[in-house]
Amino acid sequence: MKTVFDFSVKDRKGSAVSLKEYANEVLLIVNTATKCGFTPQYEELEKLYETYHSKGFEILDFPCNQFGQQASGTDESIHQFCKLNYGTEFPRFKKVKVNGPGADPLFLFLQQQKGFAGWDEGHELTPVLDGILSKDDPDYKQKPDIKWNFTKFLVNKLGIVVARYEPTASLDAIAKDIESLL
Repeated sequence: MKTVFDFSVKDRKGSAVSLKEYANEVLLIVNTATKCGFTPQYEELEKLYETYHSKGFEILDFPCNQFGQQASGTDESIHQFCKLNYGTEFPRFKKVKVNGPGADPLFLFLQQQKGFAGWDEGHELTPVLDGILSKDDPDYKQKPDIKWNFTKFLVNKLGIVVARYEPTASLDAIAKDIESLL
């Protein structure tokens, strides 16, 4: 059975990194952007990282410019922005495409493992996202592709994708799921 650990990615400087390096750790893989309504989630992600990192938890941050061109900087400028504005310490990788032609194989695999999880109906940005996405594709909810920045995939210590969270999901709920896997 294929797992996340079968993939290699590029760090922000372009060097290959085998995800086998993260075997036996719980992972949260996130596609991010620095100019998005969800960008403040970096602060909450860093709190998760600080709370659980010493217990075997890692966040893997993949900037993506596919949604509203909201990650337009260089890999290094994005990294500096996140460190300066949100104090992030978790690993950040080279900017990737998550959908369509040229999509990173890791993100295609993640989508195959867990399709669209649905929006948190109570989140203030849910109607905005639904409006944008349904205008382009009325059936978007039936497709597994990544819908927006800050989509998260939770991976257990064996490299198996156990959950997907859309950007409107509560990070408190994600924390409970992380705790259950550590």
